[in-house]
Amino acid sequence: MEEWLRDIFAWLPDGWRYSLLVGVVAYLESLPVLGLLVPGSTLILFAGFLALHDKGTIASIMAISTLGAILGDLSSYAIGARAGDVLLQSRLLRQRIELVRKAELFFAAHGGKSVLFARFVGPVRGIVPFIAGCARMRPAPLACYVLFSGVLWGLAYPGLGYLAGASWQRVELWSGRFSLLLVAVVAATVLGIWGRHAIARWRHGRQTKALQDGENSPKMPPSEPTAKDEP
Repeated sequence: MEEWLRDIFAWLPDGWRYSLLVGVVAYLESLPVLGLLVPGSTLILFAGFLALHDKGTIASIMAISTLGAILGDLSSYAIGARAGDVLLQSRLLRQRIELVRKAELFFAAHGGKSVLFARFVGPVRGIVPFIAGCARMRPAPLACYVLFSGVLWGLAYPGLGYLAGASWQRVELWSGRFSLLLVAVVAATVLGIWGRHAIARWRHGRQTKALQDGENSPKMPPSEPTAKDEP
């Protein structure tokens, strides 16, 4: 084992305390404001990497990460539902008003699906469930999205660190590719929406031009009635 790994292992707790630490990291990243301060995805990715070197088991890391993510999203929703109006006026959130607005627009555009998408978008991960609570989204569909996204995230990030665990450089490489894949999906969605709007504007412009050309074209004078021959 490399020396730097020994140093990390010596610093980290063992047994259930280590599992609790992993769960707390996943939980805190899912909360509004705190999620911006805790690099949870990177740490969970690294926990998967450490599992390859016998620091915990990958199964336990996945399970506790999933649980922490689900409980964090549900807590964020509950905070928004119970105290969202007050917290939106707090200094902490007013200092991040642009991020809050982005989360609101994201939720308005995608509804409940935004909770699923936001789980893989770092800056709004902890804000979108909070906004869903402020908007009084129904608990049942929210719980479905939270469960699905939490399980997917809890399996993907530790698993990615474990599979790419030959060296930390490979972990960073695979993390970058995973992020690029998500960016590509989002970019394709945005381009598709922009393309539809562009085609709609082009068609509307053609129709408007055709109507204007029809109004401006010279009109034939009405023909004189033909006089009938008198007997």
